[in-house]
Amino acid sequence: MSGIGIDVDCLEGVRIVDFTQFEAGPSCTEALAWLGAEVVKVENPTTGDPGRRLRPGKPDDDPWYFHQFNANKKSLTVDLKAPRGLEIVKALLAKADVTIENMAPGTIERLGLGYDEVKKLNPGIIYCQVKGFGTGSPYERNLAFDMIAQAAGGPTSVTGEADRPPVKPGPSFGDTGTGMLMAISICAALYKRQRTGQGRRLQVAMQDAMIHYMRVPFSRTQHSGKAPVRGGSARSQPGGLVPSALYPCAPGGPNDYVYIFCSRANADHWQRLLKVIGREDLSGDHRYDTQEARSQRAAEVDEIIAAWTRQHSKEEAMRKIGAAGVPAGAVFDTVELMADPSLAERGIMQTIEHPTTGQLKMPAWPVRFDGTPPKVKPSPLLGEHNAQVLSSWLGLSAGEIAGLQEDGVLGK
Repeated sequence: MSGIGIDVDCLEGVRIVDFTQFEAGPSCTEALAWLGAEVVKVENPTTGDPGRRLRPGKPDDDPWYFHQFNANKKSLTVDLKAPRGLEIVKALLAKADVTIENMAPGTIERLGLGYDEVKKLNPGIIYCQVKGFGTGSPYERNLAFDMIAQAAGGPTSVTGEADRPPVKPGPSFGDTGTGMLMAISICAALYKRQRTGQGRRLQVAMQDAMIHYMRVPFSRTQHSGKAPVRGGSARSQPGGLVPSALYPCAPGGPNDYVYIFCSRANADHWQRLLKVIGREDLSGDHRYDTQEARSQRAAEVDEIIAAWTRQHSKEEAMRKIGAAGVPAGAVFDTVELMADPSLAERGIMQTIEHPTTGQLKMPAWPVRFDGTPPKVKPSPLLGEHNAQVLSSWLGLSAGEIAGLQEDGVLGK
């Protein structure tokens, strides 16, 4: 198992009641847990967070998705529809610093845990909500998942090839990207509250978050007055930056490509690249010597570069071109990244031991604290921390907790 990682205590003492599910909310609370907060995940006693993908009476055949977004948390199973269950959760909220939910619109209010009710219990609480669409939006009541947010917020419109339909970006920016914006906002609200005692209501819509990540495309629209044309990445685009594309590498597998980019801001990139690929004969050639000239011969430039990259592996191409001071990145897939020894040695990929899954390697929080990233701990079993949380937060005895389990208020 990886020994890299430290227990980060930046948010030590911060208590979070977590009503989130799937990814947008859980990615936010997981980040805060990695930074030292005590995150108590409130789950349905039978199936838990839908992200667990548990099915009544059947074994869980896909636990890995849940692991990725719920590391370092505690699980409390409470029946929110039982009066005593609701009473317990309200008692937890009265002691919490933060609460966050991303249920379907109107659900948390129907449970009696809307902002106005929780604020009465705890005026200083930071009450956070993640939804698909914002308050006042014509789509406010609509359901949303990652791909819906990416479509409605713009990223899908700029992804893909110009002559083909738009493509959903592979990473879940709509979910995790939204969660990160909420996480940093929670940290800011906690800092303010430390000085003033003031609670806050924080709301973020996934569509709005995606618009935030579209600032470069918006700048292109402001410059041209038009929606950006999808540029793709398989080849350089006439009239654009050249080279700026993926180039095929040996042995020709589905991800055997290297991305090479020569910046408009540094003319030396092109000269350095020519030296690496053995085409110094083109240095000073008016057909290729400037960005403007190359943009008129994008296909020719791409073939000049590809003739060299096809003879090298993507790792070798990235190493040689990068060492020459030219931006270059091999296309590494998930299998390759999980097997990368440097990522493990640096703690960016960490191996944990989960009681049901066994050894599991997963990405950690990438920010290093005094040279070391936070330590990843296994995601909780369903209801694993019932006794611990109710004892430490509310002072309930073992007998009282057992009685709640017998009554079906808590999971067993």
